[in-house]
Amino acid sequence: MSKDSKTIKVVGITGGIGSGKTTIARVFNAIGIPVYYADDEAKALMNRSKVIRRKLIELFGDEAYENEKLNRAYLRTQIFNNRTLLSKMNAIVHPKVGSHFQRWLKRQKTAYVLKEAAIIFENNLENQYDYIITVIADENSRIERVINRDGITKPEVKAILKNQLPDDKKVKHSDFVIINNDLPEAKIQAYKIHQQILKKIR
Repeated sequence: MSKDSKTIKVVGITGGIGSGKTTIARVFNAIGIPVYYADDEAKALMNRSKVIRRKLIELFGDEAYENEKLNRAYLRTQIFNNRTLLSKMNAIVHPKVGSHFQRWLKRQKTAYVLKEAAIIFENNLENQYDYIITVIADENSRIERVINRDGITKPEVKAILKNQLPDDKKVKHSDFVIINNDLPEAKIQAYKIHQQILKKIR
């Protein structure tokens, strides 16, 4: 029986930088669960939306864009040391992402979908989800992943980690937790959680 957007459950998946939440989201996707990558959509909207572009330039200056593309390196230096600017940026971008997600959700036909988002708890968005999965990993693994992925220095990664909500606070308010230090083991945890979610919503 097909589902509509009123009955489809929305499961949030979150985690700090380098935790591997996107990798784990792909595990769910591989077993047939649609995944909405909110952070990727936010980046795409920052590039294609003229309204967002104008507001971000007002907030950060002309350096926010370089050659018509979002200057992510510049924005990173601005927001991770300034929570006020980060909050203002989120207020510009995330309502647009929310509207896009609702349109996407209406096209899905599964019992539940996964919405990957980095700042569920930071923005007090828990009530938008039926269940929340938090992905965690040890600090050294996270630092190494981010250095390899983004080409930034260890001190820069540590500065980002310091500005993010600690894992223990996220875990406290989560329905499920995946420890992603070892990917094969994390996949097993993901499969088990998938079965638990299906049992809960049937």
